[in-house]
Amino acid sequence: MDLVYTVAFQAMGGLGLFLFGMKLMSEGLQRVAGDRLRSFLEMVSTNRVVGALTGTLVTAVVQSSSLTTVTVVGFVNAGLLTLTQAMGVILGANVGTTMTAQIIAFDLTAFAPVAIFIGVGIRFFAKRRRWRDIGEVILGFGMLFFGMEMMKDGFKPLRDHPDFNSFFLMFDAKDMLGVILCVVSGAALTMLLQSSSATVGITMALASQGLLTFPGAVALILGENIGTTITAELASIGGTLTARQAARAHTMFNVIGVCIVLTVFRPFVGLVEWFTMEVMASAPVSGANVGRYIANSHTMFNVLNATFFLFALPLLVKAAMRLTRGGKNDCSVEELGRACYLDSRYVDNPSVALTQARDEAVRMGNIAQEMYRDVTNVMFNRKLDLLSRWRQREEALDRLQREITEFLVKVSQGNITEAESREIASLLRMVNNVERVGDAVENVAELVEEMIENNLHLAEQGQRDYREIRNKVANFLELVVRGMAERDREIMEQAQAMEDEIDLMRERMRDDYLGRLRSGVCTVDPGLIFIDMLTNFEKIGDYSYNIAQAVAGKR
Repeated sequence: MDLVYTVAFQAMGGLGLFLFGMKLMSEGLQRVAGDRLRSFLEMVSTNRVVGALTGTLVTAVVQSSSLTTVTVVGFVNAGLLTLTQAMGVILGANVGTTMTAQIIAFDLTAFAPVAIFIGVGIRFFAKRRRWRDIGEVILGFGMLFFGMEMMKDGFKPLRDHPDFNSFFLMFDAKDMLGVILCVVSGAALTMLLQSSSATVGITMALASQGLLTFPGAVALILGENIGTTITAELASIGGTLTARQAARAHTMFNVIGVCIVLTVFRPFVGLVEWFTMEVMASAPVSGANVGRYIANSHTMFNVLNATFFLFALPLLVKAAMRLTRGGKNDCSVEELGRACYLDSRYVDNPSVALTQARDEAVRMGNIAQEMYRDVTNVMFNRKLDLLSRWRQREEALDRLQREITEFLVKVSQGNITEAESREIASLLRMVNNVERVGDAVENVAELVEEMIENNLHLAEQGQRDYREIRNKVANFLELVVRGMAERDREIMEQAQAMEDEIDLMRERMRDDYLGRLRSGVCTVDPGLIFIDMLTNFEKIGDYSYNIAQAVAGKR
């Protein structure tokens, strides 16, 4: 019994260090890379090969296929990627994640203490944030290998214990039943740990102590590829139809790939052994170098599987769409005030969360544009029943501002980079000013209503002025909402010109009205209302200018 406790405690301690090291390294790499990774993913083209290469590169950098996959599902949920684009990236992510196993297989344990020492020194004593992030990557790297060695040492006493040897004989993969048992066990363990890298590490630790045969380890690795799909499936729950289809396609890709390899399991194991010995000039498989063979089996499975499905991607997408039906994709008109894109499950993933918040902010901008268009058109058609719709939209803007603000505050309380902090500040400024646009349009609506109810009319010149400034402000609103969607950092030159023009228009039109009033061309009551309208049009221009500054990253 003492042996069980000793092995369990040391193995669990090693696994804990391994997972913590992986987390530190992955998060540090994400912060070092900054928002370039998110921009990289957002630029995925419709070319499936480009998408796969992008997924491979991004996952190799952040050392987490789950993060890439969840991010991609989040982008699909936000309407940023199509299902076909997402699947190309996910195919690549499955290849990129094998880089972790390749790194572990180098067995750099001797350098782990030095890496921990250097990482701690940089992490806690460097003044610049970027250097602290690099220190965290080095610290995570050292802890990963230190935890791996701890796991190996923890399993070492089991090599000579007959009871444990008989237990691990179940994972010998001598026949198809044993292979399937290994696959199921690998899938279950990965679902439990929510990390295929951790399960690969455990598999390598067991195999290095002779507790697993190489074929048994390969079968476990195949199961781990199935188990890792649970993360995307969980991320897609409650998401859009397309997001759930992306998660379903990811599961199908891995399950079908494993089933194909199981039909040629022995030849596949032989291929890995041949490649590792002949191409990589490695010694025959043994406890000392079994990690290299296991890492190669992991990489070869995913490379072959991704290559096959790159050609069969249209069929995979069609199958996922056929198997996943029903659900929502967009908000209905009745749900104007409900956030369509925000998902609180992503607050710990700034890449997805900030994309969702931006999409919701753009949606707010579109609602404000519709509200402005409806309200200002009533001056021409004088139909009061059409004016009633502005109140619903104004209330929707208030609710969305509150929801987006609360969402961004939660994101800001997590582990974010300086660039992400600046983006949060910009988004908050955009959202607040869009809501202020709604308030100004509300004022215009009340003034229009007053004119119609009192049967007041502007003079001919007043009507021309109203139409001119109304159109100019509409163009400014359209410019900044499009800038929000496209992240147009070069928007300020146009915005400054429009802001200046609207200010000059307001002053000119106000002076012209006073001149017409003195000459008796127009009357007092409609003119006073018109001056109030000019003030609110100018306010909308000011708020639009503030949005443009936020888009451009200006303070």
